[in-house]
Amino acid sequence: MTAFERAWSDESSSAPSQGARVDSEKSGQRGAIRRRVQQVLTDVLSGVRLVSHNTLAMVGLFAIVGVVFLIQRPEWRHDLESHALTWLTERVNGRQVASADQSDSDVLLAMAEPEAIARATAADPTELSRQQSLVAFWISRRYNVAPEPISRLVQEAWAAGQKANLDPNLVLAVMAVESGFNPFAQSHVGAQGLMQVMTRVHQDKYQIFGGQHAAFDPVTNLRVGVQVLKDCIRKAGGLESGLKYYVGAANLADDGGYAAKVMAEFANLRQVSAGRKVAVNVPLPQAGVVQTAAPVVAPAATSEHAAPAALPNAPAASDTAPHRSEQLALAP
Repeated sequence: MTAFERAWSDESSSAPSQGARVDSEKSGQRGAIRRRVQQVLTDVLSGVRLVSHNTLAMVGLFAIVGVVFLIQRPEWRHDLESHALTWLTERVNGRQVASADQSDSDVLLAMAEPEAIARATAADPTELSRQQSLVAFWISRRYNVAPEPISRLVQEAWAAGQKANLDPNLVLAVMAVESGFNPFAQSHVGAQGLMQVMTRVHQDKYQIFGGQHAAFDPVTNLRVGVQVLKDCIRKAGGLESGLKYYVGAANLADDGGYAAKVMAEFANLRQVSAGRKVAVNVPLPQAGVVQTAAPVVAPAATSEHAAPAALPNAPAASDTAPHRSEQLALAP
């Protein structure tokens, strides 16, 4: 064997032993790390047990001292018992109320109708134009009604007024004087809704809206009322004369101040829509006595035509005249 072969054989035999030493060293290091981690965990657990034992001992000591102290102070013990009883009672009552609320919620849930919002006559006042918003908030304050439904009516008055070539403020003024924005108002002669239209006379106008019960839908009543008002103005040949027709005083010498009240509120609303300041409690003209053009009759008969004085929130004008002859005349 040559020297080279002997050298190569020595190197080959020494390589495994060196690798074994390296593996042994790495294994020893991992074992040392594992022992250190176990030692740390053991120390931590021992500390936790020690602290827990000491804490429990302190709690027990405080409890014993507290009991002894309360035994020596009966008044304090009674106060503590009273507070504890009050707290427990409130907890029980709270749970009972929560249970009742849950029961109510279940009933309400059983009657839930998500599409009910479609029946609401309301609009967001912030979505109106500046003119409409000013008018809506002024009416809301003057007639003590919510701004949201009034905003919807203001929008509709603008739309219907444009179609009928009527000032929307006039439409709103008629509503204000007729019903005070009460959509369920009814006069003693049967005029109904916001615009106090004679429903039984104008049944045909309500048919395209589903029938005469639509008179109590605020938007529908407004639309029908606008048509009747336009017909009255056209037939009378002028605004104030048309208002006289609308209230049923076409054959009378005086309308009891109805037209004057509507025109006064119309003027107020026009100023509001123009951005001018108008007091919400500004009074309307006082209603007078309706004078007939016929010969004087017995006092008992004429007294029925007396119109009541105007209130701060204008009363329904249907109460200022005993008949609505113009709506009868306009019937088909």
